[in-house]
Amino acid sequence: MKSTFLSKRDTALLVKRLEASWPTNVVPKMKTIKEYQVDGNESLYKSDEFTAVQVGKEKYIVPFLGDGSLLSRFPSVTVDMGAVRFVCNGAKVTRPGITAFDNFKKGSIVVIKDEVHSKPLAVGIALIDSDKAVEEQKGYVIQTLHYISDKIWEAHKLLNV
Repeated sequence: MKSTFLSKRDTALLVKRLEASWPTNVVPKMKTIKEYQVDGNESLYKSDEFTAVQVGKEKYIVPFLGDGSLLSRFPSVTVDMGAVRFVCNGAKVTRPGITAFDNFKKGSIVVIKDEVHSKPLAVGIALIDSDKAVEEQKGYVIQTLHYISDKIWEAHKLLNV
């Protein structure tokens, strides 16, 4: 796994991307960010203030599941225990599996939690607004991007950072 420190210019570009796609006042001030290249489209960004992952062909940047203080600042959905094993294998989150919603808009980053322990299982992108999802009985609600046991999760365990 290749690792490099981002230049000041690249750090500024990353911060600008995060500010555009993350909720207001979530992106901390950062000076030094280290990028760990996990795969062709997947990277782990680590600084003293946060940990994030870049995933997918669209290169979404979402918070890392191990960064609880950061995850708590994003909207979330709670899934029933029957959906947990599917979510932990990267499946899209469907309406029947969701038991509780925070408010979010289509395209927002959403944290997926289990209903018993409220532990984050995955992070994804909302496919529809939460207001519409509440009214639906079926269909996809969230595209899972980063989940427990994915390549980035396992790479982070190996890094021990």
